[in-house]
Amino acid sequence: MTRAPLDVRAFGARGGGATLDTEAINAAIRVAHAAGGGEVVLSAGRWLSFSIRLLSGVTLRLNEGCVLEAADPTHHAGAYDAAEPNPFDLYQDFGHSHWRNSLIWGDGVEDVAILGPGLIDGLGLTREGPGSRWRRQAGEFPVSMAGLSAEEMAILVPDLEAMAGQGNKAIALKNARRVRLEGLTIWRGGHFAVLATGCDHLAIERLRIDTNRDGIDIDGCRDVTIADCRVNTPNDDAIVLKSSLALGEIRSTERVEITRCHVSGFDLGTMLDRTEGRTQRLAPDQDRVTGRIKLGTESNGDFRDIVISDCRFTRSRGLALETVDGGTIEDVTIRDVVMDEVTTAPLFLRLGDRARGPEGTRRGAMRRIRVHNLTAHNILPNYAATIAGLEGDPIADVALTDIRLVYAGGGEAAWAQRRPDDMAQAYPEPSMFGPTPAHGLWARHVDGLVLDNVRIETLRPDPRPPILLQSARRVALGGLDAVEEA
Repeated sequence: MTRAPLDVRAFGARGGGATLDTEAINAAIRVAHAAGGGEVVLSAGRWLSFSIRLLSGVTLRLNEGCVLEAADPTHHAGAYDAAEPNPFDLYQDFGHSHWRNSLIWGDGVEDVAILGPGLIDGLGLTREGPGSRWRRQAGEFPVSMAGLSAEEMAILVPDLEAMAGQGNKAIALKNARRVRLEGLTIWRGGHFAVLATGCDHLAIERLRIDTNRDGIDIDGCRDVTIADCRVNTPNDDAIVLKSSLALGEIRSTERVEITRCHVSGFDLGTMLDRTEGRTQRLAPDQDRVTGRIKLGTESNGDFRDIVISDCRFTRSRGLALETVDGGTIEDVTIRDVVMDEVTTAPLFLRLGDRARGPEGTRRGAMRRIRVHNLTAHNILPNYAATIAGLEGDPIADVALTDIRLVYAGGGEAAWAQRRPDDMAQAYPEPSMFGPTPAHGLWARHVDGLVLDNVRIETLRPDPRPPILLQSARRVALGGLDAVEEA
């Protein structure tokens, strides 16, 4: 028997945007859950709320014309649910370690959904939070942030006390099963527009996200589909897979498909208004704007059976696969990807040894990476596509086929003589090594590299070689072309 949807107005919600509707929304969810499941509807209106607690069997639907606004504890009478205690918060930052300090959260829930076409406006959320409590601190922040003052770092990484009453995620899910997020728009979603940790059977489809930090973060999840999403994140990553220790165990991220998604780093809000602004040059880490798809940096667990297909990158950093905390990245397939206005390296494969984990954490591994039919235009000349393992621990079995990389060119002759250190403990970013000694592809500490129909072009002359291979074994060249425009 199909139950009639529950309208939150029947529970006292007003939807006028001036008074808090938190209690009414949560009351409707409790009733739907107690009845064995059902749908809770927010119709057209502006619904002001602190934490909404999702329960098993409940679908939360935001209808056309609905705006669910995150309340601001400095202006509204109330606060977000407190960040729950987590004895396993040593090795990842505050944002990754807590879920209840969010606009919508679900812990241990099953068979739930949050559906559009309405909009979540995270106006009252904060995008900041403390860093990890890890004592060694090597590799905690990108090398590009070294020049920031203590005052600037204090803004980006506030003390724990500053988080009291604050919410810093639009949607947070922990240990959830059979979840569907579909058709929503999220505007300024805080630290994470969507954070899913330890979740299985998760479908994220047709989301539009234009946000001030991370878009979609998938941490230690299995059987995940992210499809037909549009994510704009100039200040951080758009779609990122992770495997942290936030749940107190090593949990791999497995069987994930990211398909038909478009990521970008346009000025904040200009994806939604369709103006696609390009005035912001730098992200908070002092590199160019972000907006990419990435695996890592949190990488205590493994990443297996990942497929990224039919995706577009516009005015963003390129694809990054990074394991630096002991995890293994293996069996990754990337195909049919188009990039334009690439703000760092178009492809960055990094095996490092930050070892942000328990005593005895060893180096991870990266192997069996397949990249097919990737085209990138207007690439920043500073950083070539980079494959960077470590001495004694090479990245293994990488195949690049049908690749076209078009760089702006104009690099400096002196860059060709650079031979950067391995920088094993550094935070992984293409800029960590400085300008690369090749302008197209730089591979170091790799065992098993296939280059088949790889074309490297520059729009202006570049005095560096198109390719530099160092400590590279079992290299097969099946078609390589380097072209410099006159």
